[in-house]
Amino acid sequence: MKILYAIQGTGNGHITRARDLIPAFQQHARTDVLISGIQSDVSPGAAVRYRLHGMGFIFGKKGNVDLIETFRKCITRRFIREVRDLPINQYDLVINDFEPVSAWAARLRGVPCISLSHQFAVMHPNAPKPEKSDWLGKMVLGNYAPVQKGYGFHFREYGSGIFSPVIRQQIRELEPDERDHITVYLPAYDTEKIVKVLSFFPGENWHIFSKHTRKAFHFGNIRIRPVNNEDFIQSMSMGKAVLCGAGFETPAEAMFLNKKLMVIPMKNQYEQQCNAAALAEMGVKTMKSLKKKFAGHIQDWLENDRPVQVHYPDQTDNIVKMVLQGAEKRAEQPRSEIIWPAGLNPLSA
Repeated sequence: MKILYAIQGTGNGHITRARDLIPAFQQHARTDVLISGIQSDVSPGAAVRYRLHGMGFIFGKKGNVDLIETFRKCITRRFIREVRDLPINQYDLVINDFEPVSAWAARLRGVPCISLSHQFAVMHPNAPKPEKSDWLGKMVLGNYAPVQKGYGFHFREYGSGIFSPVIRQQIRELEPDERDHITVYLPAYDTEKIVKVLSFFPGENWHIFSKHTRKAFHFGNIRIRPVNNEDFIQSMSMGKAVLCGAGFETPAEAMFLNKKLMVIPMKNQYEQQCNAAALAEMGVKTMKSLKKKFAGHIQDWLENDRPVQVHYPDQTDNIVKMVLQGAEKRAEQPRSEIIWPAGLNPLSA
């Protein structure tokens, strides 16, 4: 069996999970790696066969997804060309972590495509959802990277085929300590904005990891440094708390390391709103946005909250075997490529 493991490269979470999953798949089959997206800061730890532009989401600087910049970057002709030119027929199976190019190429050419992502779990009917409905967010999650079947990862196992987070070995092997600093990762906020709010707490030591700076510097009790995987892990494992966005991997790793956690979900990002709802249900403090008027919420968190206890065993090998067993059954079925009317095939030259 020849597998294409396709990863969404917007943000770091998909890639950090892939660092453990890719070697597990490579033990069973020849596995090539594809990454699309332009905002990741970490390496997948494996050779990348295809690097594509894809349709990534662009982070803003005010706690949001920059929708205008996102649509500007999603050049339709370029995306169609990448879908058309990807040699998807060389593969027996696509393992898809919310990656659109391979998902659409597989769908249009009838290649089996299985989701192995957090987004698949978010859409599970039992998974927590925010009080305010978001039809556009639901539509994006359901159609951005279409698949035939899926398995998902979430903070809890909400149903069949939903697993607890993949905690990478780099985190599992740590011996965490509890020093006096707080690790901060809020990629959707401008560094100046973060510093302005955290300056209200001069008695705390803050370690900010920022996507918007290239050089390390400090401002009183606040240290700012560029995003670096090893530095971030060390800071998180040695700190007493973590303040971050409501993504998936960072909150999961923080809880695994028994760190006190507060999350701020990004605006215009339905997945993070769902994550915040799930974390709040578990007892994690959440905050709508990073503003001065919410300083009291941060103070209450600093003084009163405790780490949320979780149990995240290493299930990587069992998950990979389950996915491949299901794929082998599907491989026995003939491929069914979509037949387009004359002149309407988007994959034609």
